[in-house]
Amino acid sequence: MIAEDARRAHLDLEQKLRPFVSRRVPPSDLDDVMQDVFLRIERGLPSLRDEDRFIPWLYAVARSAILESHKQRSRHTAVDIAAVGDPEAIACDGTEPTALEKELAGYLLGYIAQLPSPYREALTLTEIEGMTQKSAADALGISLSGMKSRVQRGRERLRELFEACCRVGVDARGRVVDCEPRDPTGCRCRNS
Repeated sequence: MIAEDARRAHLDLEQKLRPFVSRRVPPSDLDDVMQDVFLRIERGLPSLRDEDRFIPWLYAVARSAILESHKQRSRHTAVDIAAVGDPEAIACDGTEPTALEKELAGYLLGYIAQLPSPYREALTLTEIEGMTQKSAADALGISLSGMKSRVQRGRERLRELFEACCRVGVDARGRVVDCEPRDPTGCRCRNS
């Protein structure tokens, strides 16, 4: 039988984490991801050294489970633009994003999920969740310069992943104007 204190603690954690997770995964995956989060918490709790970092650690565990879920989905299907967030945020010069930019934005989560952990976490927090680099650094317990470095390197690696798949043409303002698969049979960007 589960102790009442343990049951209450589990429910409290679920009330904190479920809304966070539900905004980042499709409703059909929510329960599976929540179960994965709790399994990871159970396995990782003995290694937690600083109890003051418990809440940020919980959210880091949840983000990791969310990214793994997206990574598994991206192996089978293209990531929906809605999963990335507002496609209007793609165009950084204040103009409407092109159809091609919107389409390519739909693949960001899949490519971000392929990055090594520090870069994946940095880009997820700053680019997908919209956190400032300072608040993301605080959440991960690293310095601001460390976070800036991870974001910069993550962006470079993300660009390399896109360029390995496709030749992306941009205009003088940096807007995407063309995307041609290097290998049409293996390109995830244009063969969905």
